Amino acid sequence: MNFIKKIFSPLTATMNYIQNHFKAMIFVLILILIFAPASEKEFTKYNLEKINLSGPIMDATEVVEKINKAANNKAVKGVLFIVNSPGGAVSPSVEIAYAIKRLKVQKPVIAYAKGTMASGSYYASIWADKIIANPGSMIGSIGVIMQGADLSGIMNKLGIKTQVVKAGLYKQIGTPDRPWKKYEVAELNKVIMGTYDMFTKDVANARKLDFKKRDTYANAHIFTASQAKKVGLVDSLGVEYDAKNELAKLSGVMHPVWNQEDKFDKLLKKLTASTAVILNTYFPDLILK
Repeated sequence: MNFIKKIFSPLTATMNYIQNHFKAMIFVLILILIFAPASEKEFTKYNLEKINLSGPIMDATEVVEKINKAANNKAVKGVLFIVNSPGGAVSPSVEIAYAIKRLKVQKPVIAYAKGTMASGSYYASIWADKIIANPGSMIGSIGVIMQGADLSGIMNKLGIKTQVVKAGLYKQIGTPDRPWKKYEVAELNKVIMGTYDMFTKDVANARKLDFKKRDTYANAHIFTASQAKKVGLVDSLGVEYDAKNELAKLSGVMHPVWNQEDKFDKLLKKLTASTAVILNTYFPDLILK
């Protein structure tokens, strides 16, 4: 009996150690997964790059950095811009759009509508050499919106009143403690229409569409992929496989090697997207929609 115990004692000791230090080992494993050197496959020099735009567009910094990096990387011969976003704030959408425009001068760019390419995310994609849409995707919603709540009814019931000291007739525009006045709504409309004109002019120029007929492809219309093709918002229908093949042809790459996105980066993107939704709910901004 003692002999058997001696044989299995190393295994028993190991099992006891795992049980007693399970949480610590899991923590160490997570650290290894995050900071361990990349595999040999990840060090392979790729010649085609995928850049993803997903979730609400609240900040363009990371996407623009990737676009600029791809533009400066001589090994990269073409970029597939994969979009699945409902749009977002005006300024970051414009930042991405013009980063794609600069990239296009140096190497081919195809924008692929994976699920939703609407409003700000459509704006971000307009300067690509081609826009290919998944047959099940939703395209368009070319419009601008600014919205806010009127909380005056609730405030009255609770006995809450605001006190304001201001300089400038329009300084109190958009506050939620009262109904907006006619001249304030007119001022907001001025901003909205100015942004809408910019949006639709860029779409018309990039897609070679008639600006005078913008009500047919803009005006916040929502299209299926096939409908969007009919009005000129996309070039063709296909899945990601087709978009990749088309980019390889445009780039002249005979043996495509694609970059691989880090799994930890994907997790961070999901968390960032969720945070952006919450922030936009409570702190609304001028939105392309």
